Amino acid sequence: MKKILIRNANIVNEGKIISGDVFIKEGLIFSVGPDLPDYEADISVDASGKYLLPGLIDDQVHFREPGLTHKADIYSESRAAVAGGITSYMEMPNTQPQTVTLELLEEKYELAAEKSLANYSFYMGATNDNLSELLKVDPANVCGIKVFQGSSTGNMLVDNPETLENIFRECKLLIATHSENDNIIRDNLERYTSEYGDDIPVSCHPKIRSAEACYDASKRVVDLARKYGTKLHVLHISTAREVALFDDSLPLEAKRITAEACVHHLWFSDADYAEKGNLIKWNPAVKTAEDRAEILAGVLRGNIDVIATDHAPHTKEEKSQIYGKAPSGGPLVQHSLVALLEMHHQGKISLEEIVQKTSHNVAVLFEVEKRGYIRPGYHADLVLVDLNDPWTVASGNILYKCGWSPFEGQTFRSRVTHTVVSGHLVYENGEFHEEVKGSRLKFQRK
Repeated sequence: MKKILIRNANIVNEGKIISGDVFIKEGLIFSVGPDLPDYEADISVDASGKYLLPGLIDDQVHFREPGLTHKADIYSESRAAVAGGITSYMEMPNTQPQTVTLELLEEKYELAAEKSLANYSFYMGATNDNLSELLKVDPANVCGIKVFQGSSTGNMLVDNPETLENIFRECKLLIATHSENDNIIRDNLERYTSEYGDDIPVSCHPKIRSAEACYDASKRVVDLARKYGTKLHVLHISTAREVALFDDSLPLEAKRITAEACVHHLWFSDADYAEKGNLIKWNPAVKTAEDRAEILAGVLRGNIDVIATDHAPHTKEEKSQIYGKAPSGGPLVQHSLVALLEMHHQGKISLEEIVQKTSHNVAVLFEVEKRGYIRPGYHADLVLVDLNDPWTVASGNILYKCGWSPFEGQTFRSRVTHTVVSGHLVYENGEFHEEVKGSRLKFQRK
């Protein structure tokens, strides 16, 4: 591994911003501080005027491999991720085949070892009948178990109440849930289909995948987690009402029940369907401006512990279909950090809070081994950003395999200039150095 010396950075870490240097050796952060010695380095980076952050850890992505690689694959999406400052990701099981056995899970790890430019972990998927497989998962090697309460891409719905209760009673590993009540959604869909047929206006999406459906399902799993002491992480909170389900009075280390917000629910509202259409059709749905405001307030108060992407690409052709046939989900990993930095420019969130919710808290919540902080002895996962280098998202600079972004046409004032993954400078001013791949995440769990 090459030795890297980063000089004169504004280091955003552990609630502070300090001016200083970082020296990286053998893949690890060797030293951090002002006026470090003149270490002999293979690569020197002058970071004057720029901000150095811990690399983002995205706890929810869909990279579509195996089986759906016409939309995306591990190489293409990890490449977009590191260009966006994401150095580690946790990927979901609704691929083809679905990741519901230990054998299939390890096959995905083998793919990532060959292809991924970022560090990686993969969730084990729950079904109505694979509890015995879930109980075999090694907590030190796998980020968690994913439970779909609502139907989405790949339909891995766990809709048997007895099964759901058994999973919460028996599983000791963190359970991450997609929480929407499928029965409520089905009833809503029937009502709108009877009125419009398949060509339902996409503006109806948040009424079909309603606030009631989200709250009902989230409350159900929160109640189960309290009943059994389960470690629960509720993904992509999309309603104001859900925010109140989560405690803002405890430190993260003391919480057994946590929540995640996604960038699109912090950025878009139902007013944007008129312009963006199916491009912002997600499950759970983007809802009202009031919901958006309360989700951000929950992030800042501490009800919501993590910000992620739910990166879920589909092709332009798939998205251009009528509502009833267009799949939900969109690509976000390349643009999530710059979107959050734009919110910082708007005075909505501090740099320290962005780092807390995208790096520190993810590492603490999942008990990731020696990542998520800029500390000596930790793996060198770092992103350098220029807060004053505007650029506009356009087809020519979109790196997703699907070739589009819901942010196309948006000008961001900040730019990612360098990304270091496990001590390797993989991205530098628009160029990639792909000779070294990312590493499998490990977890320090008792």
